[in-house]
Order: sequence, then C-alpha cells, then structure tokens
Amino acid sequence: MTESGKPTAILVLKDGTVLEGHGVGATGEAVGEVCFNTAITGYQEILTDPSYAGQIVTFTFPHIGNVGANDEDIETSNLASHSGVRGCILKADITNPSNYRAARHFDRWLRARGIIGLAGIDTRALTRFIRKNGMPDGVIAHHPDGEFDMPALLEKARACPSQIGLDLAREVTCGQSYEWDETGWAWNKGYGRLTEPKYRVVAVDYGIKRNILRGLAGVGCHVTVVPASTKAETILAMNPDGIFLSNGPGDPAATGEYAVPEIRKLIDSGKPVFGICLGHQMLALALGAKTEKMHQGHHGANHPVKDRTTGKVEITSMNHGFTVARESLPATVEETHVSLFDGTNCGLRVKGKPVFSVQYHPEASPGPQDSHYLFDRFVKLIEEGKR
Repeated sequence: MTESGKPTAILVLKDGTVLEGHGVGATGEAVGEVCFNTAITGYQEILTDPSYAGQIVTFTFPHIGNVGANDEDIETSNLASHSGVRGCILKADITNPSNYRAARHFDRWLRARGIIGLAGIDTRALTRFIRKNGMPDGVIAHHPDGEFDMPALLEKARACPSQIGLDLAREVTCGQSYEWDETGWAWNKGYGRLTEPKYRVVAVDYGIKRNILRGLAGVGCHVTVVPASTKAETILAMNPDGIFLSNGPGDPAATGEYAVPEIRKLIDSGKPVFGICLGHQMLALALGAKTEKMHQGHHGANHPVKDRTTGKVEITSMNHGFTVARESLPATVEETHVSLFDGTNCGLRVKGKPVFSVQYHPEASPGPQDSHYLFDRFVKLIEEGKR
C-alpha cells in the first residue's frame, strides 16, 4: 500500500471483479488467463515453465518466495526469451530468503524477469471463484503510486484473447537447433553430464522444460532440440533413434495446424515417439482424436493418475488447460493413463507401434518422481527398435 493507504497492485477480471493488494516484482500491466497452482514447492520452476505462457498464476500455498531464487531452478530452456508467464498472485508478502541455495531475493528475481506480482489478497477466495466460474481472463497491474485507470484496465481485460485458438508455442520455442547432454541434479554436486550416450533423440521444442531434457539425458539420450516448426523430413534426416514431442502452452489445435501434419509423418516413419503435455495432445490430434478446453485446468504437483497398463497409481505434476477427449480416440489407440481426480485422459499409446504419450510431467520439477519410469519406457522402445 502507499502511504495514503492506496493499493499498489490490482487484478481486474473480465467480468468487472477487482482484487486489490500490494505490488511485488515488476511494475506495469499484463493481460492473461488466471489459473491456480496447488504445489507447495517449486515456485521458481513454475514461473519459468514455458507452458504457462499467457497466464497469470495464483499460488494456493500462502508462503511463496521464502527460499529465495537461484540460477539452477530455472526451467526455461530458451534463455533468449523472458518468462512466458504474465504474472503471479500471492497470499502473503515475500519474506527474506532462508535457504542455503538462495542467490537472490524472490522480489528482485521477479523484477529481473519482468514478472508482475500481486500480494496480500485472499487467494483461497480467488481459487474458489476459478473453480466455480472457470479460468477468467484479466489484467494484473502494479503501479507503485497507486494510480489506476480502472475503465482502461477493464477494457484491457475484456480485450484479452482467449486461449482457445492461440498458438503460443511460437513465442517460447527455440530459435535454432542445439545439443543437450546435461543430466540430473545430485546433492553437493549439481548437474552432471552425459559422457557416453547410448541413443540419439530429436526433441521438438513447443516450450520444453530443462528437466525433461535432463530426464532424457539421464537414461542415455544425447538430445538435439529443434524448433516447433521443424519439418519431419529435417528431423528424420538426422536419423534419430527416437523422437520426443515436448510440453508447451496454448491451444493444441492452433499449434497443430503446422505441427500435426509433421507429427503424422514422424509416426509413419516407424521411429519410437514419446510425447508430454502439449506433445501428447497434438499426438492425439495427429491420430484422429480431438482436444477440448478444460473448466479450470490441472495445475499442481499432487495429481493422482492410474497407469492402466500396470494397475499402479502415481502422484504426478500437471500443468494444462486443454485435454484429449477420450470418446474421440480411434480404435487404433489405447488409453493408458487416467486422472483419478476427474477421470480425464492422461495417456495413450498406438497399438502395434512404438508411439505413446502422457498428459502430465514425468520429469516433475517441481513434483514427485513417481513417473520417471516413462523415460525408461521410451528407451526400451528404442532398444527394441534397434534389434
């Protein structure tokens, strides 16, 4: 608040709802779809996940920022771009960092990345609003002087483009191909390096996270990352042992206008294909299924999923606002995973082909490690293809 008691940051929703608090992070205004995330750790990884492009993240956990920020926990692989996330909303004010890995105060980190923050509001009430009404479009504004042009902000909120029909992968994909060999983090050692790769994988970057690349490298894959618009012929000319379709933001049908025809060619090549999140959704589109917008989406690190191929239940990390419509899956496709929260589709595989995908994030970061086995499942298909 200012000395006169004025709020220094506000959230204005498309329906005219206004939430007032005090600003943190960057100053200015940004429009986006407001969602909520239920994770209690990993705020830095969440805010650098390219899948959040075009969104304003409400944290349901009240204490965000108390372990500071560092350079190791950034998930954006394209360092040439700033975070795709438009802003963040917090319950409690940011405290001084209390963690041995902290290299910077969280507020300063937000400012450096251009992320606008709003603190001091009832995030539980906002979460209940989203659960009832769906993810609203809105504008988050941080003006230290407490002066806001409310009619103009409301107009901005109402002009915010819907996520339906938005191809946001173009905003977060890499500009050119690059190689990746960094492996996972180890206590007191940091990240490792893959010195003796067993497999060559091409990863199509629709907004890929670093820890996905580390997960692939950790099972022996030397990865070549290529931009989202790369043609199948270019990928296959690299003669990879397997192909990975990454996570990413936006409407899969919109990105799929140029990606789906290429994915069909990759499937027809006979090479093992593994997709995650947006990659899963576009793989489903390539196979003849449909996707649809979700009411509130899945954003958190505590989502139970059942693997129907094994009967096991795993706790997973999720971040998506679209889902594959189960009833649209063709007879050639088997549903392998299902959400135990709402029954939505969470995985598929093509019968008789080395092609599979999941809706959630097996690399987590943040989140549990129950699903790391999927990287092993991918390389097993690669090994079978080499026989």
